Amino acid sequence: MKTLDQSYSEPAMNLACDEILLNEVDSGDREATLRFWEPQSPFVVMGYGNNINRECLIESCNQNKIEILRRFSGGGAVLQASGCLNYSLILPISINDGTSNIGSTNCHIMKTHQRAFSEALNDKVTIEGHTDLALKGLKFSGNAQKRTRNALVFHGTFLLNLDLKLLDQSLQMPSTTPSYRKSRSHDKFCKNIPLTVESVKNLIEQAWQTKGASKPVDIEKIHKLAQVKYTQKEWIYRQSKINQ
Repeated sequence: MKTLDQSYSEPAMNLACDEILLNEVDSGDREATLRFWEPQSPFVVMGYGNNINRECLIESCNQNKIEILRRFSGGGAVLQASGCLNYSLILPISINDGTSNIGSTNCHIMKTHQRAFSEALNDKVTIEGHTDLALKGLKFSGNAQKRTRNALVFHGTFLLNLDLKLLDQSLQMPSTTPSYRKSRSHDKFCKNIPLTVESVKNLIEQAWQTKGASKPVDIEKIHKLAQVKYTQKEWIYRQSKINQ
């Protein structure tokens, strides 16, 4: 597995990059890849099946110039902003590597990250819900998965220095919540962990034993996919009545 550390100032391009990476691993044109990226400006990302009107505070986002987008993987709505570090694991599907189905993949990746963060934080990190990492009952990482015939992407966010108040200004209480949330507001349910961006990158690279840098993704492919899909209202407002 190789590492790709690449962020884009245009939010939609960060989402498009993950889809292209998945397609390239699926077709055999790229090896397994660990990607890191950081948002350059605040934006909300809806899960593939989310209804924007139900999950997002649309008027507040508009007032605060927080763009609303949709990713191609499942899971709930998340806020991306300064203080978030995102990673994407793009892997070939393999019975031998514990990625043969959704459940085994969740277990394999989440337990790997649980061990790594427990050691780094010198504290007990727990796996909550299906794919949350928590410290003392407070969520610091949420994750989602998308699979094709031959490959998968498992991606998520680590909260390191996020202004947690922004969560309640952009997201409604989720329509589906894990039991450990206990109806807590976003800023009472989530927490930043006391690790630096570079230390977390090193931590995840070591956990997955990456070796060297991955080849860059074709920027023109990313730009084109962002324009024809990820910035289009038909995609962003799927499952929702377009009201803008």
